[in-house]
Amino acid sequence: MLLNEQVVTLVLEALDESKAKNVVDIDVRGKTSATDFMVVASGSSSRHVKGLANAVLEAVKEKGCKPLGKEGLDNGEWVLLDLGDVVVHLMQ
Repeated sequence: MLLNEQVVTLVLEALDESKAKNVVDIDVRGKTSATDFMVVASGSSSRHVKGLANAVLEAVKEKGCKPLGKEGLDNGEWVLLDLGDVVVHLMQ
């Protein structure tokens, strides 16, 4: 099982390789009970945002992390990936 910090690192690497823009990772432990980390990034188009989301999903699945949920992949304007204690927001 991956530690939360390892999941964040996987997400950041996948986003970097896929040329995400404005990438920010935020440690929200102690500030909310919903999650421990948030990663926010943007893409240049809906196609790019979908590609970013798929790259993140592929990277974490390869390491055995099962996503709990994903929203917005159909249109790609805003995508939310729930990776448990790591939530990823991707938008145009």
